[in-house]
Amino acid sequence: MSVMVHGKNVGQSLRRMLENDPAFRTVAYFSMEIGIHHQIPTYSGGLGVLAGDTLKSAADLGVPLVGITLLYKKGYFNQTFNSEGWQQESPVEWQPEQFLQLLPNEVSVMIEGRSLHIRAWVHDFIGQGGYPVPIYFLDTDFDANSPDDRAFTWHLYGGDQRYRLIQEIILGVGGLRILRDLGYDNIKTFHLNEGHAGFLTLELLREMGYENFQKVRDQVVFTTHTPVPAGHDHFPYELVDRVMDPIFSGRLRRMLGENGVSMTELGLRYSRFTNGVSVKHAEVSRRMFNTSKVDAITNGVHSLTWTSTGMRRLFDREIPGWSNDPSRLTQALKLSDEDIWKAHQAAKMKLLAKILEDTGRELDPDVLTIGFARRAATYKRADLLFSDMKKLLDACAGQVQFIFAGKAHPQDEGGKAVIQQIIRASKEIGAALPIVYLENYDMSVAGLLTEGVDLWLNNPKRPREASGTSGMKCTHNGVMNLSVLDGWWIEGWVEDVTGWSIGPEPAEADLIDYDEMEDAVDLYAKLREKVLPTYYQHRERWVSMMKSSIALNASYFNTHRMVKDYCEKAYGIVFRGL
Repeated sequence: MSVMVHGKNVGQSLRRMLENDPAFRTVAYFSMEIGIHHQIPTYSGGLGVLAGDTLKSAADLGVPLVGITLLYKKGYFNQTFNSEGWQQESPVEWQPEQFLQLLPNEVSVMIEGRSLHIRAWVHDFIGQGGYPVPIYFLDTDFDANSPDDRAFTWHLYGGDQRYRLIQEIILGVGGLRILRDLGYDNIKTFHLNEGHAGFLTLELLREMGYENFQKVRDQVVFTTHTPVPAGHDHFPYELVDRVMDPIFSGRLRRMLGENGVSMTELGLRYSRFTNGVSVKHAEVSRRMFNTSKVDAITNGVHSLTWTSTGMRRLFDREIPGWSNDPSRLTQALKLSDEDIWKAHQAAKMKLLAKILEDTGRELDPDVLTIGFARRAATYKRADLLFSDMKKLLDACAGQVQFIFAGKAHPQDEGGKAVIQQIIRASKEIGAALPIVYLENYDMSVAGLLTEGVDLWLNNPKRPREASGTSGMKCTHNGVMNLSVLDGWWIEGWVEDVTGWSIGPEPAEADLIDYDEMEDAVDLYAKLREKVLPTYYQHRERWVSMMKSSIALNASYFNTHRMVKDYCEKAYGIVFRGL
């Protein structure tokens, strides 16, 4: 077992020396996307923002960790809508040198029989106590590579299977080689945040002479995020043989058999610890993968990042130390109703002002405002609300305004159609029921929404929500959830206390075969019978629920608690606290 070193235990000069010495780092965190700031567009959504929040909490807590991802010169994409409400995509324009430092280190990997050269940029995230966590961004867009090869780090989740396979070789094999070149020779744990970096197991195996499979397992930790089989990367050997170093492709057959390369299977077989990202998701994963080895570490969010300015000020005054010990937010129950409401209304006005500036739509700050923002995939069911327009209008007309946001993957025609349906509905019923769909959902928009709406709506098909973190961001701002009982909400839900449920309670790991209209009918009923009366007729109860949401949910569903769980369960680190 390794023991974490904190400033209280060693002298200041020795502490600084250790913090900047690669030999001091014992955990390497690999993620295909990492979101640390909206101006660094190396993320698409929940997975990347979770990774960024994880690294921020690691810095706050002094965990000896380093992050590795790819540098996407053209980002995910910028989103706009045409006159018919159809999503349009364009590349992101940004300058990495404004936010990152280019390093002189360079390594290479073998791709299609030639060397692909990889360099690294670094961003040091400095925690609240001054502790740095370096994040390395891998890049092929420089003169050592051909024009075609330079493009492999342009787009996040872009291109075809070949493009994706090569990116995952860059991340897993190239990422480990960069770490070694930088002097990180004392890493005890390689954490795969989803299966994209699974090829680092091959590079570890190469370092050990290709025979010591158990020693590879002893060093790897794997977090799976996807409870749907189709969401896991799988590459046929025809492609793998054409693209990869022949030594690696041969070893993959020995490691996985002849049915192709499943990156999730690679993570499951060659890790000492595997976890899902909620209790329910771990249960679903154990059944889906037919294994008992999937533990549960429920996700969280970085409390300081996702709490509004007004709420921060209130917490600083009334709950000192909350930002680096979010468990103290249990004390939110003692906050005054007036202070909570004022802080919330300030965030709401900020959101509505931004909507007016960007869209010309003027929303009413005294009307219940419901937010729905997430990746626009069909299983997220952003269009469930519009299943029965008459019932929706009967329940909500004149009393609710809705704000939507979210990007559909450029190749996801179903997701784009969902967005178009919502935009069309906003034009058809906008006079009676204002609906706004915000363009270009990113961390900045997410912050405004999760701080400023009154209620957060989430209604995915069960059991496909592995965890969900947007609702956790809301809880830090006293915003309740109205959600299907899936993912984290099963753990955070207390009816009429932290929010409300939609549809039946989960009883089985697989609850897909049910009538979806049951959820729509229950959604309308909850709005009409519980949400609206509480907001308009029992404001004191509404504010009491806001405080309960902070005290019961924000105090637990944060990445400080989550990172401590990883330290204790997965990293073998004895956590001594600050």
